[in-house]
Amino acid sequence: MNGSTALAARLLANVETVVLGKTEEIKLVLSALLCGGHVLLEDVPGTAKTILARAIAGSIEGATNQRIQCTPDLQPTDVTGLSVFDQRERDFEFRPGPVFANVVLVDEINRAMPKTQSALLEAMAEQQVTIDGVTRSLPDPFLVLATENPIEQEGTFPLPEAQLDRFFLRTALGYPGEDDEVRIVEQQVRAHPLSRLQPVLGVNDVNALRDAVHDVYIDPIVRRWVIRLVRATRVTDGVAIGASVRGSLALERAARAWALLGGRDFVTPVDVEELFLPVVMHRIVFTPSFVAEAREIGWTEAAARFRERCLELAPRPGEELEAQAAAAS
Repeated sequence: MNGSTALAARLLANVETVVLGKTEEIKLVLSALLCGGHVLLEDVPGTAKTILARAIAGSIEGATNQRIQCTPDLQPTDVTGLSVFDQRERDFEFRPGPVFANVVLVDEINRAMPKTQSALLEAMAEQQVTIDGVTRSLPDPFLVLATENPIEQEGTFPLPEAQLDRFFLRTALGYPGEDDEVRIVEQQVRAHPLSRLQPVLGVNDVNALRDAVHDVYIDPIVRRWVIRLVRATRVTDGVAIGASVRGSLALERAARAWALLGGRDFVTPVDVEELFLPVVMHRIVFTPSFVAEAREIGWTEAAARFRERCLELAPRPGEELEAQAAAAS
């Protein structure tokens, strides 16, 4: 396990040489990578989303990255590829699309037509695409980073709940702090730091990290609490449809990957609490009254209140004993 934590720390540190001041956000994305999941980045332009995708691919020897700019006229074959007739060979030749890469940035995914969005669904869920009746496997590892602009909604096609549920987690990078922004400007006086980025591990190392995630210990009590916490989303006020079993699976796996990236071989309740909103929030359909309240007070505050309601229904393990001890004293 010590070797795995060292590998994870090396990967995290290498990406941080390019994306500054975003340790927690990078750990979230790397947690998805180690769990075979995908990430939805809901953020404004210019917050290093493309740079993050290229930095992750550049940190893994032999890994490839592609960027798909979504527009309303983007066709499914523009994503998956298509078969072209070769007159010389008198046969059809398959030309792979940009989805055939290890790290794929899908920029402004909600600007693509639903038909094109659905072309990504099989790729994300099964790590394969079917074209002209032939199923083709995608590279391994395979990570999709899809972005949405939360400000501009005109001319967009909101992702359906079924596709949102396919994303392992949702997060945002946000603007850097002032000191980090100064460092970013200074770094790019002569050249972009991506030009100096070197791989620090290979594909086999990534697979080893994935295996190590399975070995991270999670106490049965904490695992049951994870399930109770997700189940609480189905009965909390303000919720029309709560998180599915896929939410329970994702939260448990994410907690183990998060612990590994934190240099530990065990999961703590704090890990679960920190990951609850990024992993579960986008899987929930809220009532109109909750949405109206969130628009009034801000989604950040509304999400925090929602988490507190869930924690009231599913208290952290040990809190009952602490309360009893405090009452007895």
